[in-house]
Amino acid sequence: MSWKRILAGVDDSPQAAAAAALGVRLAEATGGECILVHAVREFWLAFAEEEIVERSAELRAALVDSARRQVAAALRGQVPEEAIRHLMVRPGSPAAVLRDVARELEADAVVLGGKHHVALRRWAGGSTAHNSVRSIGLPVLVTGPLGGGSLFRRILCAVDLSEAAAATASAARELATGLRAELRALCVIEPPLPLPDVTPVLTPSEYSQLAQRALERRVWPLFRDGPVETVMREGRVVETIHQEAAEWNADLLIVGSHGKGWGERLILGSVTERMLSDLPTSLLVVPVRAPPKVGKRASARKAVRERAGT
Repeated sequence: MSWKRILAGVDDSPQAAAAAALGVRLAEATGGECILVHAVREFWLAFAEEEIVERSAELRAALVDSARRQVAAALRGQVPEEAIRHLMVRPGSPAAVLRDVARELEADAVVLGGKHHVALRRWAGGSTAHNSVRSIGLPVLVTGPLGGGSLFRRILCAVDLSEAAAATASAARELATGLRAELRALCVIEPPLPLPDVTPVLTPSEYSQLAQRALERRVWPLFRDGPVETVMREGRVVETIHQEAAEWNADLLIVGSHGKGWGERLILGSVTERMLSDLPTSLLVVPVRAPPKVGKRASARKAVRERAGT
């Protein structure tokens, strides 16, 4: 597994401590390191026109020092003291701080605590997870309701018939191999919407067979390296994934951050957004970069030539 530098976003919550503990154990499994990162809000920025701004450096230093003590106390006993000594505390929004640190340190992945609802604890689930997935461009692992220091033993990888499948499958295979975990690949096929007064082109049985052939040709071969169970289910995507994760006792679900295909939308926006908001288990969101469109590339080159006068 190629995760050699893992960032764990932390605050003073139990969920963040669980995420940090998991990040440390993942780093130990990969022979890498886990770096703890905390963000603090510069509350005085609302007074930009006031004299308080003149003391911003002093206030920032005091705020960072106070936050470091508070977070360190919450993490003590959950993660090694060495990790706490190297805790990074920076002013800013959590997602922005994580993004900047990830770029500076060339991190490979980010771990966050699962969702909770305490206003001052801002690293878990909710907006931080959504914003991190959108902006960081790295795999983001959000620990589930029971997330903790134990490593994963059953990994469920949800894929669709889109360009997102390759990157998602690759991450799942690598993680399952590195952790010696069971891997199940799942594709949920939504039935076609019935159109009144229109004779269906395919019967439900024919539609299902067509979907299965497409999976065998385009998706299941992506999992050919290593043991894996491949499963196709029919139904509503989110509900079916939740059900599969529960019935199979998956302790990690892997999805792609975007992708569209055949009516399934395993993307940040519908399915992934809902998974982040209602975690069925720990969730790993893999970033997927769509290939550039030829038309856009050509337009960009034309604009450059015109500006250059060629």
